[in-house]
Amino acid sequence: MAYKFNFDLAGLSQSLFKEIARLFDETNVHRKIGEASRRLVKSLRIQEATGLPLSDALMLVEDLVDTYVENLSQRRLFQKTKKRALLLPHCSRKHMDNRCRAYFDGKIPSYLCAKCSSDCLIRQAVEAGERRGYDIYILPGGSCMNRILSQKDYKGVIGVACCEEIKIARALLKDFHIASQAVPLTKNGCSNTQFSLETLESIL
Repeated sequence: MAYKFNFDLAGLSQSLFKEIARLFDETNVHRKIGEASRRLVKSLRIQEATGLPLSDALMLVEDLVDTYVENLSQRRLFQKTKKRALLLPHCSRKHMDNRCRAYFDGKIPSYLCAKCSSDCLIRQAVEAGERRGYDIYILPGGSCMNRILSQKDYKGVIGVACCEEIKIARALLKDFHIASQAVPLTKNGCSNTQFSLETLESIL
């Protein structure tokens, strides 16, 4: 289930959240980060940047840190895998209308990128994944993941989504005994969502 609010953290460095996650993981306090999250929300001015109430801003920061902590915990296992998939959100395409020439194949189910816009975030992510030998899926929703995983014997999966979807996906991946890494959206919504390509490339 996606967040009931929209956010835009595209202007903030994702490396900051990764470093915080590393520190929390090393000190084993990532499950007790309430006060630390409040300080982080205040120092980064996340409420002002997003216009979110404090409770939503705290939820967002804690979920981001938890996402990166989980990445750290699964990193070594993921690096040992050979057959991998990259799952991308279709809502990060440059265009959500017929200007996007991606074709949806219901048998997979996934959009197939036509690489029609050089500045499309999805095209750039697809090309980054292809260079590293990933099977790539551009999903219209998280429900497609179960069908893909049932059809293929993947050992490692990278998913790009909002943190709420990442939590659901990780539970499913554990059921399939698949090591995972995740890239959280920095801007959510129904279209023009964003994620850090730099973060994705560092994880691939």
